[in-house]
Amino acid sequence: MAKRQRKTYTETERQDVLAAAQKEGLTALQIQKKFGVRPVTYYSWRKKKGLQGLRGRRPAVGATGGDLGSQVRAGVQARVREILPGIVREEVAGYLDALFGRGGIAPRRRAARKKK
Repeated sequence: MAKRQRKTYTETERQDVLAAAQKEGLTALQIQKKFGVRPVTYYSWRKKKGLQGLRGRRPAVGATGGDLGSQVRAGVQARVREILPGIVREEVAGYLDALFGRGGIAPRRRAARKKK
C-alpha cells in the first residue's frame, strides 16, 4: 500500500480554513470535503488556536484566550500539577508507615528475636 503525499499548509491557509469553519459553522467532515483537510489536522489547528467547536466546548487548557475564566482554570491546573506529586508521595509514605511501621519490617523481627 503506497503512502499518501504529506500536504503542508501555510499559516494563511490554516487561518482561512479556521475562519471559514467558524463563519459557516462547518463540521470536521465538511471541512475535509470542502478544503481537503483531514479532521485530525483541523482539530489540531483549532486546539492550537484555542478556538471553540460548534457545540461550544471549552478551548484547550493553556490556550491564549482573553477569557478570564480559562486563564484562571489554566493557572489552577498548573498549580495542581506542581503540588500533586508531593501530596501523593506523602500519602503513600504515610500508608506504608501505617502498614509496616516506621522502621520497616527488619526492626520488628529483631525485637521479636530478643524477647525469645
